[in-house]
Formats: sequence, structure tokens, C-alpha cells
Amino acid sequence: MHPSEQIDQLIAGLADWRGQTLARLRKAILAADRGIVEEWKWMGSPVWSRDGIIAVANAHKAKVKITFTNGASLPDPDHLFNAGLGGNKWRAIDLAEGDKIDAQALKALVRAAIAFNQARPAKKAPARARAKASQQEDA
Repeated sequence: MHPSEQIDQLIAGLADWRGQTLARLRKAILAADRGIVEEWKWMGSPVWSRDGIIAVANAHKAKVKITFTNGASLPDPDHLFNAGLGGNKWRAIDLAEGDKIDAQALKALVRAAIAFNQARPAKKAPARARAKASQQEDA
């Protein structure tokens, strides 16, 4: 099953406010950039990526949480982040029943996460792969 279909099923299975909230978050995230890819990771979590992970979402009993992998490095002029503020990498937005989120501010945050991912240097190949490539060049 394609990850987008799994996310559809997750949302449909949440027949209360959490499904509606997750659907609104998803819509805003996907509208931020056409190159965003939906993934399904960690035994049931929707993940959005572009040149690296942008965010992961989870529906809990009393909240919907969207966690930005590199949130501590992102500008948040609209103060959307309200959880995980003490960490040095992750930042999250916790939404309880009745909470609203500014879709335009969320899109700006997603675009900042994409820019951050794209600005990072490419990861180096593992040492073993570099050694093998060097041996092949010498041959």
C-alpha cells in the first residue's frame, strides 16, 4: 500500500476531531511545496519529506502532535511551536480539541524546513564505501 493511502486510512480511522485536525495539517503541508513526499514510518506515523524529513505527525488521545525534525533551527515568527522547546533539534506543535492553526504560518514553517534541508551539506558515504570506491579507482 502506498504511504498516502496509509495516511488516508489513518485519518479515516480517527472519526473524531483528531482526524479532522490531521487532515487540515496534511493539506497545509502538501500545499507548501509540490515536491513534498509522504512517507509512512515508525510503525504508523505519517512523515513528510523533501531533501530530508520535514515533520512527523501522531494522533494521541488528547492531542495531535506534529514534530519538525530540525525545528530548533527554524525561524518561527508566528510562534507555532508550543512543545519540545527545550530540545536542541526537534520542535513540535501540539493541538488539542478546538485548537486552530494558521495554515499560512504552517506553510511558511514547512518552507523554512525545506530550505534548511536543502542548505545542509550532502552526507558523506560511509568510510567502507569510500575505501571501496578508492580501491576501484586504483585498479
